[in-house]
Amino acid sequence: MTTYKTPKEAIDQLIVSVGKTIVLAAPLGAGKANHLLNELYQRAKTDADIQLTILTALTLQIPSVSSFLEAQFLEPFLKRVFKNYPNLAFEKDRLCNQLPANVNIVEFYYKAGQFTHHPYGQKHYLSSNYTHVARDVFNRGVNVICQQVCRGEIDGQEVFSLSSNPDTSIDLINMLKADSRAFVTIAQTNQDLPFMYGESVVGRDYFDILVDNRDLDYAMFAPPKMSVPDPDYMIGLHASSLIKDDGEIQIGIGSLGDALVYSLALRQDNNDQYKEILRALEINDTSFPVLDKEGAQTRFEKGLFAATEMLVDSFAMLYQKGILKKKVYDSVILQRLLNQGLIEEKFDASIFDTLLEHHAISQHLSASDVDFLKEFGIVKPNVQFVDGTLVLDDGLTLKTDIYQFDRSLVLGDKLRNGAVAHAGFFLGPRAFYDFLKELPVAERKLFRMKRISQINHLYGHEEIDYLQRINGRFINTCMKVSLNGAACSDALEDGNQISGVGGQYNFVSMAHELPGARSILQLRSCRVNAKGKVESNIVFNYGNCTIPRHLRDIVITEYGIADLRSKTDQEVAAQLIQIADSRCQSQLIKQAQAANKLPSDFVLDARFTQNLPERYSSILEQYKQKGLFPAFPQGHDFTDEELRIGAALKNLKALSQSKINFIKFVITAMCAPHNKQHFVDELSRMGLDEPVNLKQRFYQKLLLHALCID
Repeated sequence: MTTYKTPKEAIDQLIVSVGKTIVLAAPLGAGKANHLLNELYQRAKTDADIQLTILTALTLQIPSVSSFLEAQFLEPFLKRVFKNYPNLAFEKDRLCNQLPANVNIVEFYYKAGQFTHHPYGQKHYLSSNYTHVARDVFNRGVNVICQQVCRGEIDGQEVFSLSSNPDTSIDLINMLKADSRAFVTIAQTNQDLPFMYGESVVGRDYFDILVDNRDLDYAMFAPPKMSVPDPDYMIGLHASSLIKDDGEIQIGIGSLGDALVYSLALRQDNNDQYKEILRALEINDTSFPVLDKEGAQTRFEKGLFAATEMLVDSFAMLYQKGILKKKVYDSVILQRLLNQGLIEEKFDASIFDTLLEHHAISQHLSASDVDFLKEFGIVKPNVQFVDGTLVLDDGLTLKTDIYQFDRSLVLGDKLRNGAVAHAGFFLGPRAFYDFLKELPVAERKLFRMKRISQINHLYGHEEIDYLQRINGRFINTCMKVSLNGAACSDALEDGNQISGVGGQYNFVSMAHELPGARSILQLRSCRVNAKGKVESNIVFNYGNCTIPRHLRDIVITEYGIADLRSKTDQEVAAQLIQIADSRCQSQLIKQAQAANKLPSDFVLDARFTQNLPERYSSILEQYKQKGLFPAFPQGHDFTDEELRIGAALKNLKALSQSKINFIKFVITAMCAPHNKQHFVDELSRMGLDEPVNLKQRFYQKLLLHALCID
């Protein structure tokens, strides 16, 4: 490995090493080495002989602003939250359709909506299951792997951590080595990254070129928390009733995940009140029979384990609440014995007998037996196997026969190297990164980072996954569900790519393979379109499919739970219509009947004929008055003034969807009297407390009126 102080030196060496045809793979999300990528892109812009292809996903930029009010509100906030994060130069040019002809950007997952109707983005999207990404990147001729890492030390040796992104890099490098293809690994250190363990830890020889300079450290990209609306809380409450103790869970980022975790925390902290809320909302096995077998409302005594491609801040809350506490171990025999209750994490000397009985060790311990026992803390780390004997620190030697030495001399006290979470990458707000960095090392090791092939499918390690992922609940979000049970999560029916497949298909498929596991797809039942009309997200059919109908399982909206597994087309259609918004149900029934999927005399169960927001909002409001269901259940990055301003600007944006309504609002705002003294802090925050020109006076009145009616 050659170390440099500047990206310029490193890119000079990279071009010398691989030439001017560069096919570079960079991690998705926060793991990109932005300074290196910017230097390389600038070279390509000024040297047309460089043929640069960047293969990546989820390219993250500090949001840009357009309107005057948006700039006044966002610019100070963005500076405070994103600090010195450097935007990627190629992304700015790509969004503006200004990439040079010798640069090609290919992504397998977009930030939701970033490239809708964008000509370049739509042409250069690569549709791939997350577990196939390394293969697809390999097939496209990658010869450079570029990543952001952090430095650390283990047992006195300098090591590096891939931190947020061991997800595809390890698999990709193994494929390249097996193919004997020439390639270069280039990295940039950044000590703002949390040092993570598991497969994230690599040695110096992992990299060919390294930029190591503390002056270049920058804040990790930290998307701020968004508020959780009532429909999402309802979806979260329904989903929380399907999570079993002593189980496994996978969830994603966003308000739906936050709502679920808040509900689980309520179930843990105030179980009586949690049950009361479920009763008030009629979330029970009468309304939803699947809860009889698959549901649970009790506190988490054994706890949950997480196997998730994306480690989000919601898992931090689950850990702090004592819910994410079930440890698993990467040993088939130990995990099986734990599952069967034949051993426990805290043990005594009899564990040797149990391990011998189940053929985990030999009576006469071998070197591999000792390594196994030390790895999992069954014997003390100071025990060495030397020339057929056990040697302790003080020089004492023992026979290897487990019946002929004093076990107390070598015995540990509890299992070690367990994990409460396995994850492929992470992304979250600044508080989440601080949480990870501030965890004591022993606790941080409980969040074990792994390659995506170890997380998102079962192949090659089925036995250990079957033991670790009992009562699995794989919870994801989608945009549309058809009455045949197929789901759309990544693109519109006109072909516009919204985000990506990611790992959703992997987890849905896995739920059908693992005993006791269920796939849970969440979506809001409807949306209000640009014309103010309610449109159902449960539709008769849809022109794009992410999850095929034969993998249909559980679907949840704010109105309930549809159990689609092992159901006929008629039963599936009926279940989905039951959880649709009532303003859309009659049309869905007619469409299903016309297609012979429902009988002509079909009558919707009366319990589901009033699926309207007011049905649940009044109940939630009662509990909000008691301090429950806050807008930001896991905190936020906004000041009090910014929350009030944000709500007012959100109302303004909604009004602007209708030109007539917006004009009426503007006229009223210009004419209505306002007491500026009531909003001194808000006006000051927006720089409108003392307007100096007509433009500022106009926006002051607009904002004041929006604040008054909020």
